Amino acid sequence: MRTSFTILAAIGSLSSLASAVGNAVVVNSCSFPVYLWSVDSVVSQEYTLNPGDNYLEPLHSDPTTGGVAIKITTVENGLYNASPQTDYAYSLTNGEVWYDLSDVFGDPFSGNSLTVTPSDTSCSSIDWPSGTPPAGSQVNVCQENSDITLTLC
Repeated sequence: MRTSFTILAAIGSLSSLASAVGNAVVVNSCSFPVYLWSVDSVVSQEYTLNPGDNYLEPLHSDPTTGGVAIKITTVENGLYNASPQTDYAYSLTNGEVWYDLSDVFGDPFSGNSLTVTPSDTSCSSIDWPSGTPPAGSQVNVCQENSDITLTLC
């Protein structure tokens, strides 16, 4: 499985060099596997991220939905059985990437930290120290050529 993520990362890196657009990255620093889907107007296959694995996709827009949500659960097939999920969402608009973090159907990472960090340090991070959404807006914006990384646990 690590080979496929390495290949995906290499393709994503080449793609971002050609287009000057950053990447959405998920790093599983948890001691347990997580399951994710990239959802725009189409739902991707389920990806399993074992402890230490990473997922990467070039930032992209969708003409139908406008944005992308990377949906993450701690349960296999969790997207299809109403398991609690964390949604790491982004949208490209006029040279900027807007990104946020939210939970639906519960808080799958309660008790574990979640952090969204842009590669451009002048842009704001999102920090959930206890794995649950704090009060207030979690929407941030950065330049579209920034990598935006969600670190789980």
